[in-house]
Amino acid sequence: MLDNILTNKKERYIVSISTKTGDKGETSLWSGERVSKDDIRVEAYGTIDELNSFLSEANYYLKSHEVKKIINEVQNNLFKVAGELASKSKTYKYPIQEEDVLKITNYVHVFENRLNLNSFVIPGRTVQSAKLDICRTIARRAERRIISLDKKEQLSEPLKKYVNRLSDLLFVLARFEEYIEDKIEFKKW
Repeated sequence: MLDNILTNKKERYIVSISTKTGDKGETSLWSGERVSKDDIRVEAYGTIDELNSFLSEANYYLKSHEVKKIINEVQNNLFKVAGELASKSKTYKYPIQEEDVLKITNYVHVFENRLNLNSFVIPGRTVQSAKLDICRTIARRAERRIISLDKKEQLSEPLKKYVNRLSDLLFVLARFEEYIEDKIEFKKW
């Protein structure tokens, strides 16, 4: 197959990710519309995709199986977030629901109670917490992009709440990963 590609011979593919429809700077939304690749909607779901990729890397380093399970749930939900953001004229089939928001909010409270944080924390005292802290900042950037889009085109409340809670969740999960190795470092004033 590689020899055919290198000698410009065409291979027959059933499905290809290379459609060539974006060669002129446009892309298709899930709902079918063509938009510029620098559209705020594309920027928003692209940042969610970036977050999902960085969560994959973080997951590789995690020590806690409990945290790994939660990250897996979040990654699955990020497909719902991205799908909803990639839908303009049609309602996405699997939108983020209030139950999704409640679930990660409850995770935040559970870990806050376990950690009993009482001061600012220096981030990234372990490899895995550093990876989660990077994810936290990407989640915050994604939220800023989503809020910018929401000012132009109203988005669902559960979606906005979910992304807002997500950075809180990633913060406490990063601290828990430090906690299990006794490496939480508080800011000294």
